[in-house]
Amino acid sequence: MGADPVAAMTDGRPIGVAIVDDHPVVVEGVRAWLATEPRLTVLATGDDPDEVLRAAPDADVVLLDLRLHGRMALDKLAELSAAGRRVVVYSEHTDPQTMLAALDAGAAAFLAKHEGREHCVATVLAAASDRPYVPPALAGAMVGDPRPDRPMLSDKEREALLLWFQSMSKASVARRMQISEHTVKQYVDRARIKYTRAGRPAATKAALLARAIEDGLVRPEEIGIYRSQATHDRPTP
Repeated sequence: MGADPVAAMTDGRPIGVAIVDDHPVVVEGVRAWLATEPRLTVLATGDDPDEVLRAAPDADVVLLDLRLHGRMALDKLAELSAAGRRVVVYSEHTDPQTMLAALDAGAAAFLAKHEGREHCVATVLAAASDRPYVPPALAGAMVGDPRPDRPMLSDKEREALLLWFQSMSKASVARRMQISEHTVKQYVDRARIKYTRAGRPAATKAALLARAIEDGLVRPEEIGIYRSQATHDRPTP
C-alpha cells in the first residue's frame, strides 16, 4: 500500500474540521458521522463562521451550511476561500445554479445534505488533501451546466488534466505520459489560461475540475471516488 495522502498532508495528525450550521441537530449528526473516521476530528462547531474559526483557527476543513440565519452565505464563502480556507459547502439548496455559484466562489466541494455519511466523510477527506471529489448531486449540476463558452483543449491537455485529477500528483502524471513534470505543469497552466480567456477562471484544482466536467472534457465517473491512484504510480527502483 502507498502512503496515505491525507496523513502526509497533516504529518500524521487527525484532520481538524470546523462545522458551521445554525441547526444543532444537523451539527450533532455530522459530528457523529465524522467520528466514524479516525483520521478526522471536530475542533469547533457553531452558527457563526467567525466565532467558530476563532475557536479553531487551525482547522484544515470548514464544513459550511450555505444558508445561515435565513440568508445565503456566498459572500462569507468567498471570503473564507480567498483567505485560503478549504471550505466544503453542506447545504439543502441543491439547484444547479446555487451549486455552481458555490464552486465559483471558491468552495472545495459541494455536498447535498441528503447524501449521507459516506459522501460526507469522503468529501472532507478529499478536501483536506486538495483532492477532487464529486458527490452525485454536484456531478449532476456540473454535467447539466448549459454555458456555451467552452475553450478548446488539446488531447494532451485533456489527458494531463484527467490523470492529474485521478492521480493527484503531477510527478505521477509525468511518469504515465512519459514526459517531464514541467511539461505536465505547462498543460495544466495552458488549460487555466484558456478558461480565464473564456471568462471562466479556474484558479484552484477544484474549480478546474468543475470546468472540465461542465464542458464534458472529463466525466464524473472517470474521477470516481476520492481514492488516489498514487500506489500504482510509484517509480520502479
